[in-house]
Amino acid sequence: MIFSTPIFVFAFLPLFLIAYYLVPAKLRTTVILIGSCIFYGWWKATYLLLVLGIAAVSYVAGAIALNGATKAHRVWAVRLGVCANLLALAWFKYAYFIANSFDAALAKIGFPRDAGIQLPDIILPIGLSFLVFQSISYILDVSRRDAPPARRMVDFLAFSTLFPQLIAGPILRYKDLADQFEDRTHSLRQFYHGASRFVTGLAMKLLIADSVAPLADRLFALSTPTMAESWLAALAYSIQLFFDFAGYSAMAIGLGLMIGFRFVENFNAPYISRSVTEFWKRWHISLSNWLRDYLYVPLGGNRGGSFKTYRNLLLTMVLGGLWHGANWTFILWGIWHGGLMALERSLGSKSRASVWPAAIAWPLTMILVMIGWVMFRAPTVTQGLGIYQGMLGFNGLPLTGETLLLMRPTEAISLALGIAISTAQGWAPNLRDLSQRVPTQIANSASFVRAVCLFCLCGMIMQARADSPFLYFQF
Repeated sequence: MIFSTPIFVFAFLPLFLIAYYLVPAKLRTTVILIGSCIFYGWWKATYLLLVLGIAAVSYVAGAIALNGATKAHRVWAVRLGVCANLLALAWFKYAYFIANSFDAALAKIGFPRDAGIQLPDIILPIGLSFLVFQSISYILDVSRRDAPPARRMVDFLAFSTLFPQLIAGPILRYKDLADQFEDRTHSLRQFYHGASRFVTGLAMKLLIADSVAPLADRLFALSTPTMAESWLAALAYSIQLFFDFAGYSAMAIGLGLMIGFRFVENFNAPYISRSVTEFWKRWHISLSNWLRDYLYVPLGGNRGGSFKTYRNLLLTMVLGGLWHGANWTFILWGIWHGGLMALERSLGSKSRASVWPAAIAWPLTMILVMIGWVMFRAPTVTQGLGIYQGMLGFNGLPLTGETLLLMRPTEAISLALGIAISTAQGWAPNLRDLSQRVPTQIANSASFVRAVCLFCLCGMIMQARADSPFLYFQF
């Protein structure tokens, strides 16, 4: 089930909210668990057992890691719990990648292609990457006594299957929600803010991301794109990805507010960043924090000298890239960002907001980020290199007539609107001061009218368009 579909917006969500608010407070967590199981099982019921199994194993591992009879029991509980999560992820997400890489290596030394590893059909369960990271953080936090263990298994199962964010984040940590499972605040004002945030995210997805997507898809499918087409492809995908993923996060946060949860923010205007280091403080914040706390710091962080710091940055980003998908494109994307962050670190990014000259800091950062998005989007390294060749002008300079002919007005308008919205915060610092001078009643009325208009517009678009899964479903 997808948030941006009529069956979710007009059927599942209203029925779930009615059930949630009709039952006594002590049963609401159970309703969340049941609703989340229905939501996930709608896609593939058999994989629901996998999700619940991973959650149950992580819950038991955390309990033993905290209360095991001996230190050895506690240590092994952590090891086995983490390994069980990683093995599940490795099988479903990386088995084909490993097997294909092994087969390719055999082929290069003369073996036939069918002499390698034979695997059954494997379908990646949606949301598995996010679930595994959340489960690992729970086991480690509990074992370190950085977080309280879940008092009831139903609480942890509800946390693990929490449908607002199960599929594509934000990556939550149980310690941030433990108190909210015990006692959540519900109010009409909070519900309205949640609904408004959900509608905003829905509009980001349907009005911007899905409208720009056909343009990005056509441009990335070109065999010999010109310079203008290559850079337009990178720009279009940058806008599509941001509004798609940030839209999902906004919808997840809004849904959480509607049932009393406050999730962490996942985006903070990343396209106004003035360095790649700053970009990763603003983009996919929950992932950045997870990589920092459970990879970068355990690897040694910035301890042990400059070389080890750069190495740790590079390794962290490479593993972060590999987390996104089993493809060499993601590994190269991780190397690109890790290398740039190491370079900025060597130039003094720890002591300065940006190491680049003020006049070029923002455009240079955006160019570097867009160059990275090309490899992130490309299905193969070869296709990504083809786009890079186009960016350098090897296939000509201007847009071709075919590209201009196929570009729809809605694509161009949505792209321009996406650029304006995603960069506006950096160039309009006085908007907040202006909003503070507007009477509260007028501001609330305007917000309500805006939410209703956006919802009606999104409702019409949902009826007219085919379902479009969120991009991060595949990661």
